[in-house]
Amino acid sequence: MIYALDTNIIIHLIIGTPSVSTCYEECLIGSNKITLSPYVDFEVRRGLRYKNAIAKERVYERLCNNWSIGEMGRNVWLQAVSIYSDLRHKGYTLGDADILISAYCIENQCTLVTNNIKDFSIVSGLKLVDWVN
Repeated sequence: MIYALDTNIIIHLIIGTPSVSTCYEECLIGSNKITLSPYVDFEVRRGLRYKNAIAKERVYERLCNNWSIGEMGRNVWLQAVSIYSDLRHKGYTLGDADILISAYCIENQCTLVTNNIKDFSIVSGLKLVDWVN
């Protein structure tokens, strides 16, 4: 299985939340793969840099050695347009960042690991798992 980590899960990994660390280790033992959307990589890096969290940036860099950071080509952007339109027609809204992360996961057939299940659950076709709860 391919897991795409959401920003909040990466923060939990960096600070060592036990449930997330355990799920992460179990994931690495199997034949699973971990990927990040470029947007998640951006969110994590900008937050750590803004906070001048040098030690946490180093932890993040070490973690990234085990992951791939994907690309957001045209198909991801077109998927994002479809998600946005579908949600608006159903009367829902979702922030652009979450739409782009969702589109990346759908296009790359990934399961999104997040503890923000409530917001992401409105996206059709998106597979979700929560390592926090």
